[in-house]
Amino acid sequence: MFKSLGKMTYVYRWIILALWGIASFLLILYAFKLPDVLSGDGFEMKGSYAKVQKIAKEEFNLPNNSVIVLFEKEEKVKEEAFRQFILKKLESVQNVEGLVSLISPYDQEGQLKGSVAFAVLGFDREFNDMGDILNELKMKLKSEDGIHIRLTGPALINEDMNKASQEDLKKAEMIGIPIALIVLLIAFGSFVAASVPIVIGLLAVGCSMGTLYFIGQQKELSIFTLNIVPMIGLALGIDFALLFISRFREELKSRDVKEAIVVTAQTAGRAILFSALCVILGLASMLVIDVEIFKTVAISGAVIVIFSLVIALTFLPALLSVIGRNINKLQVLEIKGSGEGVWHRFSKFVMNRAGILSLISFGILLFCSIPISNMKLSIPDATALPKEYDTRIAYEIYEKEFLGENHSEVLMIVRTKENDILEKESLRQLENLLQDLKKEEIVASVDSIFSIMGDLHYQQLYMLLHNDETKKKIAPFINKLVKGNQTIFTVHLNVDFDSEEAKEFVKRWEKNDGQIEVLLGGLPKFNQEIHDEISENFKYSLLIVFVSTFIILVLAFRSIVIPLKAIVMNIMSLMASFGLLVWIFQEGHFGFEPVPAIALMIPVFVFGVVFGLSMDYEVFLLSKIQEIYLKTNDNDRATIEGLSSTSRVITFAALIMIIVTGAFAFTGIVPVKQMGLGIALAIFIDATVVRLLLVPSLMKLMGDINWWAPKFLKKLQRANVFHEY
Repeated sequence: MFKSLGKMTYVYRWIILALWGIASFLLILYAFKLPDVLSGDGFEMKGSYAKVQKIAKEEFNLPNNSVIVLFEKEEKVKEEAFRQFILKKLESVQNVEGLVSLISPYDQEGQLKGSVAFAVLGFDREFNDMGDILNELKMKLKSEDGIHIRLTGPALINEDMNKASQEDLKKAEMIGIPIALIVLLIAFGSFVAASVPIVIGLLAVGCSMGTLYFIGQQKELSIFTLNIVPMIGLALGIDFALLFISRFREELKSRDVKEAIVVTAQTAGRAILFSALCVILGLASMLVIDVEIFKTVAISGAVIVIFSLVIALTFLPALLSVIGRNINKLQVLEIKGSGEGVWHRFSKFVMNRAGILSLISFGILLFCSIPISNMKLSIPDATALPKEYDTRIAYEIYEKEFLGENHSEVLMIVRTKENDILEKESLRQLENLLQDLKKEEIVASVDSIFSIMGDLHYQQLYMLLHNDETKKKIAPFINKLVKGNQTIFTVHLNVDFDSEEAKEFVKRWEKNDGQIEVLLGGLPKFNQEIHDEISENFKYSLLIVFVSTFIILVLAFRSIVIPLKAIVMNIMSLMASFGLLVWIFQEGHFGFEPVPAIALMIPVFVFGVVFGLSMDYEVFLLSKIQEIYLKTNDNDRATIEGLSSTSRVITFAALIMIIVTGAFAFTGIVPVKQMGLGIALAIFIDATVVRLLLVPSLMKLMGDINWWAPKFLKKLQRANVFHEY
């Protein structure tokens, strides 16, 4: 297959380049429009939270989106002037399209504290329809001398996340691409050879983003797509090209251009295919977690991997067929040898001390994994934005002044068996529920129909509802809180929404005993459902990756032991990288500001992406070792020669991945920093401790056992069913 592919790309090189030129031009035009179709952070799933949100919106007419307007006055501004300013500004937004509610600081207690006040604007629009509304609010709600206005809320946070993601992408490219080019120049010495991988990486990213623009019109994609695609695409596209070009240049020493392309396709092309399959399977494993952000990453990641693979196996060999021996032109550095002698001596050194070095390597990995026990996971909020963003500043002031450290709200939809919830028996059942809620230690207070005129007993409320005079007074409040056989309770907790106590509370209180049904919403329920979905299904994600990767590697190497070792070593390097991630971010080392928690999706993302990426050069290394072993039947010689002949290119490949993904550690959005650094750390550990020490040590210690396989696999090997050399 690969031999035929190599011949085809050489023969039809100009047609392939022309087709890719047309396709990439059209797709890249749409790539610039991708931010327009991205919305939300992707933390959406089916469940009680979503059901309660829908009921609250459709049946109780609660706003679909809220904007918090924060007012701050300086000391020189008098109280009355502050009051008149707030009222004037709020009056100016009364006719904004989509506004369905406005709660002023002077309408409700607790929204004014000294020099700080806030108002809540409710809108009936979805995230995607809030753009023009937010722009109008920003125009009308501007600060004036002595009084500052800041806006925050889900829609504004979403908008700023999108904006920050685009800025982060530019920043990461400004850092990563120039450094990657320098590394490639050091690797190849030739400006032509160094430029081609950059072109391949950018082409893969551009085509993928253009394709995702069309996918985004049919399916909602998270704003994190803007970071995920370039991060994976540049790293993978450049790496695939680096491996392919390295083998091509090696083959050119003894072959003509056509033969070099064919042999490179048979060897490096095959390794690239298996690597890409491992990455795709790692990403696809996220699909079992029913949260939109993981589906977004899986879809976006699969698109970029497929484009990187297809471009590497078609466009790249066609381009190299045209460039030919000019690949070594524009020499800027003189490369003295391949460094095989140094790596040869190093691999012999390691294999002669295999026992002690394998123990040291395992010790390093276990030591780096220790901080994992302190890992705390949480859903990103406004604090994920850069510090200077007004949206984050407003959110932090609002949280500090009006919510406090330990505060969260649970929205309860309570349904009774009777059609009319205001009947006496239904009210009695509701009061019993209310009293049980108040017995909970973490419940600070409950807002309900019983609290509209003080703390009423169910019989008192029943009498008020059947008195013509009082019924008219309380009717507006009752109509807001009661619809048919259901009502709303707002439960105020004295713990954070992401605390274990809050999660246990919402799990315990969701019930249906035949008399009363309780549905729960609010951030605590949202957080609990997301956590449970990940914790319950991540094991299936792991199983999919392990089993599928094992099968692919067994078919690639016809060995049972090598795939098992590769999987175990990958797991250990990932655990070590997670431990370092906790140490750097949660504990605040290397100049990073300490954060309360790691973003909830990071471990899943890093696992799904890195498990495949690290296989990239591991497959390349083991393919070379296997190639030599099949010729010599000497495990030690195969390991030494395989490691020494591939180490230089694999080291540069790993360095490229570290640079491209690590560049995102210098961006503004905290989860993006964590993801970029998490991937870079995992690759670094895998490329140093695992590949330089563990791989040769274990190959030596296990000898021919490395290549053990059942008889049917050996027959396949002899029949040359999967192998091409």
